[in-house]
Amino acid sequence: QVQLVESGGGLVQPGGSLRLSCAASGSMVSINAMGWYRQAPGKQRELVAIIISGALTHYADSVKGRFTISRDGAKNTVYLQMNSLKSEDTAVYYCHINYGLVSWGQGTQVTVSS
Repeated sequence: QVQLVESGGGLVQPGGSLRLSCAASGSMVSINAMGWYRQAPGKQRELVAIIISGALTHYADSVKGRFTISRDGAKNTVYLQMNSLKSEDTAVYYCHINYGLVSWGQGTQVTVSS
């Protein structure tokens, strides 16, 4: 079973930036995809960004041009650089990995508020 440890959430003012990190540890032959989802209060969990096979990226329309996902293959770590944050970005952000099986992180809170 692969474990994911997230970090980097917090409180930021509108227009600010945060960088989330997610490190994967455990037994895995290869990583098919790593990504970030988020869930706001009263809403369903949604895909934010995903990186497939270490190269192909996909973003939710709501974050295109503001968020950037990247991965360090040597460290089995995925990052989410979030710029120009808006109040509607407030949510718990979850890291996700597909290595044949699927694991989720515990979630990290991101709050965008003045």
